[in-house]
Amino acid sequence: MTSYDDLETPAQMRADCLQVGRHLRLERAARAAVEPAPSLLYADFPREVRKRDVTVSDAAARIAAALHLHLD
Repeated sequence: MTSYDDLETPAQMRADCLQVGRHLRLERAARAAVEPAPSLLYADFPREVRKRDVTVSDAAARIAAALHLHLD
């Protein structure tokens, strides 16, 4: 056997390619390729974005105090 020998018949290789093509989600990629690019304008984004609340548990506060970290 040489490196040029095919392990499968052409019909089997074609069937494998078709099966792989079904799982690549090329339809979604094709739709995304023709959609307009997202805006880069500052006005198109919200100006006030509320920060998430971060809670510090009692155990984390004790560890931070022992390490002389300030969690305010």
